[in-house]
Amino acid sequence: MKKLLLALIATSAVAGAAQAQTTTPHAYVGIGAATANNKSADEYKTSAKVYGGYEFDQNWGVEAGYTNFDKEDIPGGNVKGSGTYVAGKYNVPLGDRFTGYGKLGVSYNERKYSSALGTQVNNYDTGLYGGVGVEYKLNQNLALNAEYERYGKDKAFGAKADVYTVGLKYGF
Repeated sequence: MKKLLLALIATSAVAGAAQAQTTTPHAYVGIGAATANNKSADEYKTSAKVYGGYEFDQNWGVEAGYTNFDKEDIPGGNVKGSGTYVAGKYNVPLGDRFTGYGKLGVSYNERKYSSALGTQVNNYDTGLYGGVGVEYKLNQNLALNAEYERYGKDKAFGAKADVYTVGLKYGF
């Protein structure tokens, strides 16, 4: 996985260096539907993601986001969690409307288990965050995106670290 991520970043850097276009710096916000396999229930559940960022030029930017892994009822209790991240972002134009991108940064993750008997177990960790995705521009300000994200190491319970997201981004 790490080798694949490094290869994608290196390829993006080489391809991006060949691009001569420039883009006006701008901010953006987005919402998404994120899904991750819940280790405790062994099923995928869709949750909400919000994010925002700033693109300095056509290739480089920074992004921060929050994904809420809703409460999941499991035998003997429930588990809920969330993940936040801050990452550098590198974009590679793939034509007039398509863009590929990679993100690398840090994530902070929370998982909370509550048993039916009132016992609670909390798990907090900070780890490496990475993501790769594609974006399709609907118009000057609006774009659809699909991405794979990794929020640190796998968790002992609750949503796993591998997250798949589809979203809508609005640029200012």
